Amino acid sequence: MNNRLVITGISVLSSIGVNKDEFWTNLTNGASGIKDITLFDASKYNSKKAGEITDFDAKEYLGKRGIRHIDRTSLLVSSAAKLAMEDANITHETYGADELGIVIGSTYGSIDSISSFDLEGLKEGPTFVNPMEFPNTVLNAPASRVSIFCNATGLNSTISTGTASGLDAIIYASDFLRLGRGKAVVAGGVHGLTPDVFWGAYRSGILSGSRNGDIEISAPFDKRRNGFVIGEAAALLVIERLEDALERNTKIYAEIKGYGCTFNPDKVSRDHIDTTQGARCISIAMKDAGINAEDISYISACANSSITGDIMEARIIKDYFGDNADKIPVSAIKSMTGECLDASGSLQCVAGVLAINNGIIPPTINYQEKDEECNLDCVPNNSRESKVNNVLINSFSDTGNISAVIISKYS
Repeated sequence: MNNRLVITGISVLSSIGVNKDEFWTNLTNGASGIKDITLFDASKYNSKKAGEITDFDAKEYLGKRGIRHIDRTSLLVSSAAKLAMEDANITHETYGADELGIVIGSTYGSIDSISSFDLEGLKEGPTFVNPMEFPNTVLNAPASRVSIFCNATGLNSTISTGTASGLDAIIYASDFLRLGRGKAVVAGGVHGLTPDVFWGAYRSGILSGSRNGDIEISAPFDKRRNGFVIGEAAALLVIERLEDALERNTKIYAEIKGYGCTFNPDKVSRDHIDTTQGARCISIAMKDAGINAEDISYISACANSSITGDIMEARIIKDYFGDNADKIPVSAIKSMTGECLDASGSLQCVAGVLAINNGIIPPTINYQEKDEECNLDCVPNNSRESKVNNVLINSFSDTGNISAVIISKYS
């Protein structure tokens, strides 16, 4: 279990960039990817915006064959997997197919396909449904599609833990490699923007602007925040054991130093915010990484402009880090990408990897009015040059799952 794990490839498809360079440029420039929705008609709702990927064409990544009946979520993550393997310089000759694994975080990925398939069956009758659409309706469809496109016959798993899915996929893959059961794993999360999840979030009143009179804005830690703006993304890491990466003399972006998972069974509300499990999760990750509070250079926050969620995370950071909390830069990239749900944790990981390699901490944009309950150094509006050695990535799911990963500069 002491195998050192390194990140040798990264990929991202998001509303602020469909490759890692474009993503990083826009992220550090504080560019927002939030815009009016075009994938479906949201004009009659108070919430009309999303972090939508508008320049995505799956044929550019996967070719024309065999993609006609694959849904958007699977196309996004399969395309990202191709980019990640190319970035890691992994071909079919690098490792055997059985030595390559796939772990994808996806809780909501099949909802649109399920609803469309069921609607057709209910309206037209079961004999009229399109059998080619049926494979999209299973929860593990995105991970399976990735394995087919990447010719990976090793580990294939789907992690479904809500917003924590993308980070939990990375943790699961890391455990697999630590046990010596594979050579490389492509891991991360995906969320494709679909009307079903949008409508569910809207009707639940958790989207920014969903209540009359509210402005529609993604403003984590800002006093004006009133809910999150939904986004879509696919973000993946290629993880390898250090010895294997060194043997093939490939570049190493960063090291996965430690991680932790806990669960909060209590419903979080403005009147009841329990930080116990969140602080315990960070403690587990820190102990696994073998580092101290003062060693953390940057915290990539889960904060998504939720009124209560942002307060909870701020309190957790203060509870664990104590007097050091005010000295650690904490930024929320969801201010630019929106809340990408299953992909959010892995998207934060990609941003953390790039922060380590470029010595720049991305900002929290749309920060205008200070909220004393979220009083942190949130890197407001402009990125910051800084040496980054250790990054803590937080992920808190509405379903209670809490995860933390620490990635570090490789040395």
